[in-house]
Amino acid sequence: MRALVGAWRALRMLAHIGHGVYLVQWRWGRLDTPARQRYVGWWSAKLLRVLGVRLESPGPQAPTPRLITANHISWLDIAAIHAVMPEARFVSKADIATWPLVGALATAVGTLYIERASKRDALRVVHKTAEALAAGETVAVFPEGTTGAGYPVLPLHGNLLQAAISTHTPLQPVVLRWHQPNVLYSNAAQYIGQMSLMESLWRILTAKDLAVEVRSLPAMPTEGLDRRHLAGALSDRINNALPRP
Repeated sequence: MRALVGAWRALRMLAHIGHGVYLVQWRWGRLDTPARQRYVGWWSAKLLRVLGVRLESPGPQAPTPRLITANHISWLDIAAIHAVMPEARFVSKADIATWPLVGALATAVGTLYIERASKRDALRVVHKTAEALAAGETVAVFPEGTTGAGYPVLPLHGNLLQAAISTHTPLQPVVLRWHQPNVLYSNAAQYIGQMSLMESLWRILTAKDLAVEVRSLPAMPTEGLDRRHLAGALSDRINNALPRP
């Protein structure tokens, strides 16, 4: 039965992704920024529904320039955050740009790509992030640099936080928690280890009562702080906001 549910969700997902590609190829150039953000929020929230994921969030926030910093569990984390904060531009690994269909969508919404193995490219992305923040935009990053099990968070890298320090932009910690009934941290959404994207997708498609909590914590000032100290304080803030297994 779960396989049939998964197959039905997969068909709906493909149709929804196709609709997204149509939007960015044929309508995106005629839309202003607020209209694009409304589409991003709507499309992301519907993607979660199509996949059978329940979104738990207080709702959209007033967009203000900030660096969103979230813990990272799944490739669907971006959709979960975009459903609540559609104004965010994400910093993501460069190979996402080459993913079929999804890469075109990520590029259209202003994703900043980074070659994680290259220190020179990391410096370039820090500068690009700082430029976006200085221009009044919202940027979102996953300071762990990779996906984890949900709790506790992996060690945070402070490199991208430097962009917020340099521009005196506050950090907006965001807590993500994928869960199911009686399961604080569901492994259905985890994208870790040697798991392939298709394996991860199928686990999500066939999961029962999967939900994602997206919760914003109070903003953290950055002016005059050292990035390593800031990374440590951010790690403590997110860990303390997550329920202990």
